[in-house]
Formats: sequence, C-alpha cells, structure tokens
Amino acid sequence: MDLFFIEFRDPLFSIIVFFALIFMITFFSYWWGRYKRTQDSRHLDRFLRQFRALPSKDELQVLISSGELSEKSWLLLANSYYKNGEYEKSIEIYNEILNVGSRVNTKETMFLLGKTYFKAGFLERSKQIFLEILKSSPRTPQALHYLLLVYEYMRDYKSALEVLEPLDELDEDIIIEREYLQALSTLSDINLNEEKKVEILLEIYHTNHHLNYLIFEYLFRVDAQKAWKNLDTSKSELLVELLWRLDSKDLNLDIIAKNSFLRELYTARGDVSLSTKSDVFEFDILIKLDSKANVTLGFEYICSGCKSVSPFAFSRCSICHEIDTAQVEWSLTRDYRKDFSEENNSFQ
Repeated sequence: MDLFFIEFRDPLFSIIVFFALIFMITFFSYWWGRYKRTQDSRHLDRFLRQFRALPSKDELQVLISSGELSEKSWLLLANSYYKNGEYEKSIEIYNEILNVGSRVNTKETMFLLGKTYFKAGFLERSKQIFLEILKSSPRTPQALHYLLLVYEYMRDYKSALEVLEPLDELDEDIIIEREYLQALSTLSDINLNEEKKVEILLEIYHTNHHLNYLIFEYLFRVDAQKAWKNLDTSKSELLVELLWRLDSKDLNLDIIAKNSFLRELYTARGDVSLSTKSDVFEFDILIKLDSKANVTLGFEYICSGCKSVSPFAFSRCSICHEIDTAQVEWSLTRDYRKDFSEENNSFQ
C-alpha cells in the first residue's frame, strides 16, 4: 500500500506536479482559444450583418472612425463590393475613408474611387478624381491611363490624345493608342466626308497594319472595292465575320480566287464553287452541305490578354482595356435569318 503514497519531498512527486500543470495549462489554453474563436466569429457576423444593407453616411463614418477595422480592411471590403458590381457601396466606403481615414493611403484610395466611378459610368466624377491625383502627382501612369479612357468614353478624343504626351515622356508605349484614338477621332468627325475619312483611315492602317477590324468595317461599308484593294489577305481570318456578312454584290471575285481561305469561305457561304473541301472543319461541313441545311457561321471574340469573351467584335477590350487583342472564334449555328425569311414567304 505504501507504493500509492508519495511524499512531497520525493522527486517523483515533483514530476507528477509538473506534468499536471502542463496538462492543465494546455487544457485551458485549448478551450480558451476555442471560446475566443467563437466570440470573434460572432463579432464578425454581427459586423458583416451591418453591410447586408448599405449603412447611411453617418453610420459609415462612425464605423470607419471607430477603428473596429483597419483602413486596409475597409479597402479590401470596398474592393470586394467593386468586384461584385456593388459600386454604390464601394464608392461610399472610399469617400468616407478619404473623409475620416488617415492620409497614408489617400492617393491609392482616390485612384480606387476614380476607377469605381469609371466602372459605374460616372465619367465626369471619375475625370475630376484623376485630374486631382495628377495635380499633386503628375507622374502617375495608372491615373493617366484611366484619364485617357474617361476621355475616350466621353468621346473627347482631342483631350485623350493630349494625355498621350505625358505618357510618352514616361516611356510608355503609346503607338497603338495614338493610332486608335486618331481612327476614332476621324470616324466621329462630322466635318469630314466619307472619301476623306477613308483616306485618313488607310493612312493610319498602312503605318503599322493595326486596327484591322475597326478600319475595314468602315471601308467595306462605304467603299467595298477600295477595301478589297487595300486588304492584306493574310489577315483574312481576323476579318472573317466582316467577310462572311459582306453583301454578294460587294465581292471581288478576282481577289477571292487567288486566296485559298477566301475561296473556301465563299464556297462555304454558297457564292462560288471554287473549293470541294477545306481544312477548316466548319467550312468543310458547309461545303459538303451545299446550302441544303439551315446552318451558318456564328462568331465570338476572345481577348488574348485577359481571355474575356464577347459576342461582338471589339477594338479595345472592355475588361483589360488592351487594344487589338480580339481573337475571333467561329462555329456552326442555326441560320435564324433564313428561318425568318422562310416564315415571311409562307404568309405571302
């Protein structure tokens, strides 16, 4: 029985006490940690519950100035609203940060506010924000790029071209931006007749062979023969939708006969019989169908920069704002125009 009774002076007693203390500390630390995590989670839930509905300006001011969250956390919250398309909430937070926050992140917050105004369509407000940034920090290329976009969307191409000068001084590549803005300016100029616009656009095109779709869409619309004359047939794939939708009376059969892609394209469409097959799957199917099925080509455009997809051709990507990055993809689809035409004829 004496084996079960240990004197306090016995070394074994000290070891038992030591391990007992470790166990107790570990036990209480574990449960205290769980308790704190539960409380923090409840606190966060209560905090986020406030943002299911947009707080008033006064409530938001109190929340930001109270310091419950750091300024960086507020910026992250505003950015999450921005990504979800809730621009009003994002704008409110950025404005209150500028009103009551520290001055450390003022420039960054103003830039984010200007971006959000731009995305939400408040172009005049966005312009004022970026001009204010550039007033104190003129060598800010991000603000200059967005100011250029604002002017472009406002169709103020003269001001947009002026923004290119400081960007050029900052060693930014502005060649394609200049050509793009010059082309837009030419197309929107009501003082120029069609002949003069064609002349200017061809001059822009022959400089670097950029902006194929933007320029040839206009050329084929107003002077198809001049468009064919200046077309680089090696770029035909980039313009496949324009060429596919071109009116039969505007075709140049001499040029078409000399290019294999164009021969297959217009044989597939049924205008000529210059090919019996094609390496392009969709063309090959249409050639074999010989216009006997209600099938046509459908098109979509993928930005090579950000990989965003659009059902319409674009010269500047609406997501990443890069120019001339549209890559066309085509597929077989039902010809609804033919359906509509047949329905109309059935009523006659």
